[in-house]
Amino acid sequence: MTILIQGGRVIDPASGFDAVADVAIADGKILAIGAVPEGFTADTTIDAKGCVVAPGLVDLSVRLGGMLASELAAAVAGGVTSVVCPPDTEPVLDVPGLVEMLHYRSELLKLARVFPLGALTRKLEGEVLAEMASLTDAGCIGFSQAEVPLANTQVLQRALQYASTFGYAVWLRPQELHLGKGVAASGPLATRLGLSGVPVAAETIALHTIFELVRATKARVHLCRISSAAGVELVRQAKAEGLPVTCDISINSLHLTDLDIGFFDSRMRLTPVLRQQRDRNALRAALADGTIDALVSDHTPVDEDAKALPFAESEPGATGLELLLSLTLKWAQDSGLKLPEALATITRRPAGVLGAALGTLTGQLGTLTCGAVADVCVFDADAHWVVEPGALRSEGKHTPFGGYELPGKVRATLVAGQVAFSA
Repeated sequence: MTILIQGGRVIDPASGFDAVADVAIADGKILAIGAVPEGFTADTTIDAKGCVVAPGLVDLSVRLGGMLASELAAAVAGGVTSVVCPPDTEPVLDVPGLVEMLHYRSELLKLARVFPLGALTRKLEGEVLAEMASLTDAGCIGFSQAEVPLANTQVLQRALQYASTFGYAVWLRPQELHLGKGVAASGPLATRLGLSGVPVAAETIALHTIFELVRATKARVHLCRISSAAGVELVRQAKAEGLPVTCDISINSLHLTDLDIGFFDSRMRLTPVLRQQRDRNALRAALADGTIDALVSDHTPVDEDAKALPFAESEPGATGLELLLSLTLKWAQDSGLKLPEALATITRRPAGVLGAALGTLTGQLGTLTCGAVADVCVFDADAHWVVEPGALRSEGKHTPFGGYELPGKVRATLVAGQVAFSA
């Protein structure tokens, strides 16, 4: 199929290209940007006048649950063309057959491409390492404990040693097992509401441990959803030292604070917990200056019954795939950030985190350069929409941003040169 996207503002953060131009697509790849090749005939033409034409979004934290079709449909409706799936599915992604089945089902749908993380330990129980080599052969791009911290540091050390030997990446959310069992950030609000607190030390202690082990093993580690100013500073120091670490933050931590919990609003029951304004400010600054590599939706569908419980008993999580682009644009507006710089946090920079794990796609995702795979998001940056949870395509209807008016409407999403979504 050949496609011509006409008259849009083409923004490619990877190459620095930013101009009104046509984009010609053939055989699933970007054929030309600007002058259309002689003899090119489009099977489909997309009018992008007044819109932005950007690389498809790359989301590094998306839980798909058992609702693959609806969640991947939500992804492309939000302009997301590549998602990384943590291993805490049901069942856990700890054997090759389950990973292969996930790939097979996702490829049949022809929606967003899925990059699964394998379980670091069997059943995520933290005692016996999973078969990393077999899981890699099945298609895993790295290994993770998801939300289950390792109690045994020796197991983590062995995992990082093994991963370093074979060039695997390990994805860890820094949270000390015992200090991290609360439901809200430690502070005046948690005390006033009588909620069990999670101190910043739960994150910083885990970071210190991870960095010591990275120094010893040279393993490549991606830190998932940093939440505190102190955590940001430790990451900044580790990067200055040259440690092979990257990190991301969620859209929830970028925009919300613990004060948004209000009077026990279970929509704000999230992981990691929402922290104070000084933490949010530090996260915003670190994302802008590149200390934090990527912004993620942290998409976690939660059903109605699980959120209808009292705050401390409700299930943490929120839908986010359809909000990632708009909340990125809102952050850019609030921070006075230029559009290409903001888009880099959800295109080029997360694609860079995936790095060598992309195999044949290395250097092709998160960019619109000629010859790259044609993953494209066409959106109207000036259009605004009100978040109506019931209208979201995800099976998870709960979001802390319900009722918000946000900028940016996706008009079309292309995955490998095929129209996966059109408004």
